[in-house]
Formats: sequence, structure tokens, C-alpha cells
Amino acid sequence: MDTWSAAIMLFFIMDPLGNLPIFMSVLKGIEPRRQRIILVRELLFSLAIMLLFLYSGQAVLDFLNVRQETVSIAGGIILFLIAIRMIFPQPGAPATSPSNVEPFLVPLAIPLVAGPSLLAALILIANQDPDRMMDWTFAAGSAWLATAVILMFSGLFHRLLGERGLIAVERLMGMILVMIAIQMFLDGIASYLEHSL
Repeated sequence: MDTWSAAIMLFFIMDPLGNLPIFMSVLKGIEPRRQRIILVRELLFSLAIMLLFLYSGQAVLDFLNVRQETVSIAGGIILFLIAIRMIFPQPGAPATSPSNVEPFLVPLAIPLVAGPSLLAALILIANQDPDRMMDWTFAAGSAWLATAVILMFSGLFHRLLGERGLIAVERLMGMILVMIAIQMFLDGIASYLEHSL
């Protein structure tokens, strides 16, 4: 996987366009200037958590004695399930905090930006090629930056795309993520067979 492929995959997992309505709902009872301060703070928290998992994930896998092929196959399955949820969302809106309560770490930084799926993907790419950590850091930073820009201008994107547009973009991202997930799964199977035979 090259750096830009990793960045695009991480961006799709973060799903900022799909999360726009949730962010707007969580922050709607807060004064607009304060909203920006909260958003910047939560985005910085999410970046710190992402880098922590990117750099410490390999040590955890080594401690658990988990092979790269296993991580690739598991990552493919997880990404596939995320993509299916993006294409076929469950009815009912996700729970959010009361609109007059200022969010801190949860739910904006975790799990909406740095969710379990993203953290698992970061561990996966770090495990695939530990010698390219600067590339993976650049990929994670690029995906985070693109997400941050979309979330900082959430009102503009919401007005431009509308509800139907946001849904359409999220489903398109889900379709692309399905293809990435299947490729990751097949790479893991091929690598396992190569080392087992």
C-alpha cells in the first residue's frame, strides 16, 4: 500500500461527510465562536490518539504475537463491515450528548474522528511495513487534515451538498472502502498461503 492509498483509506474510515450531521447536532446549543474552539480542541485530541496508536500499535501486536497476515485479514473484514454500514446505514440516529452540554473527548474526538475502526487501521498499516513510519504518519496527518477542514466548514458543506448529497457521498465512499477491504483481505490470504506452503 502506498502513502496516498493509506491516506485515502483512513479518510474514508473517518467519514467526515457522514459525521457532519452528528457534529452539528452535538454543537448546536453552543455559541458559534465557542463551537470552533471546541472543534479545534477535539480534532487535536483525535490526532494525538491516532499517532499514539500508529506508533504503539506494533508493540502491542508483538506482545500478543500476532502475525502480519492475521492483521491484514482481520483489517479487511473490519473495513468491509464498516463499508457495509456506510452503504446500508442502520435506521435511527446515533446517540449524542445533550445539546447544551459541552463535549470533551467523547463523542467528537472518540469515536467520531478517531474511532475503533480507524485505530485498528492505523495499527494495520504500521504492522504492514514498520520501516515506513514517516510515510504512515504523513498519510494519517493528511487524512486528519482533510477531515478537519471538512468539519471546520461543516455549515458550508451541509448547505452545498444537502442531506441527500451527504448520504450519496457517504455511500460512494462506502463502495470504494469495500474494494479496499476486499483487496486487503486477499493480500492477507495470499501472504498467509505463501508463508505456509
